Amino acid sequence: MGKSISTTSNTQTTTNHAPATFKAGDSVLCPSVGDGTYQLFNDKEYDCLGFTANGKTYHYRNDGKVSRDDAAPSLFHYTPANRQAIATLYNGSQSNQRKVIDTTEADDKEAVLISAFDLRDIACDINGAATALYDVGQLLALIHYDKIETHTVPAMARLAHDATDTWASLLCEKLERINDTLALTGYGKEGKQ
Repeated sequence: MGKSISTTSNTQTTTNHAPATFKAGDSVLCPSVGDGTYQLFNDKEYDCLGFTANGKTYHYRNDGKVSRDDAAPSLFHYTPANRQAIATLYNGSQSNQRKVIDTTEADDKEAVLISAFDLRDIACDINGAATALYDVGQLLALIHYDKIETHTVPAMARLAHDATDTWASLLCEKLERINDTLALTGYGKEGKQ
């Protein structure tokens, strides 16, 4: 059992824990190898514990270290808390880890994770709609200043109408998909209900 050292001069309490020990059959995490869960076995040839990943066998002592000179163990018992701690510590350092870019403010009470693909899709739709609106504005300016021949105005108006109608439909569909997520937050849906 670990020892606890309490000080009376302040409220700080330090707890010393016995080092973890491992045995054959334990499910372990080893962030230096990957983000999987590995099953330890007795490797009698090398007289140590081991697990196999990616076609290679990794060997460890029963204290989770590769060698007794290691400063810290490389193995951790599989628990949800250990998996979360390792994911937090190693976030983004392995190619198969999820990279999270946090743009929230300290006082934000809710945050929604969105994939970079979906965010780029939204940005492309906004850019397309903004470009179409700018083009319609330019067309209206040309009509207003009589820079377009009178007989071409109806054709240009039809094209402008089709473009704005198409973009309005695309943005409404995007809004419906976003509203499904917003409905799960405290903000609720946006736009016409």
